[in-house]
Amino acid sequence: MKKKILNFIQEVRAELEKVSWPEKRVLKITTGVIVLFMILFGLYIGIIDIIFSRSIRIFLR
Repeated sequence: MKKKILNFIQEVRAELEKVSWPEKRVLKITTGVIVLFMILFGLYIGIIDIIFSRSIRIFLR
């Protein structure tokens, strides 16, 4: 069992060497874009929720 675990770790290391990692600058830009998109999407969902909540409240009166 110990040999299988060590073999697995060696294979993982070999695969990680093949990965092309992004530059820091590119990583920062893409992270910023994703965070901005998530904030805008959250605001959109919040606004839609408020609209539906108020329309249902008016309809049920």
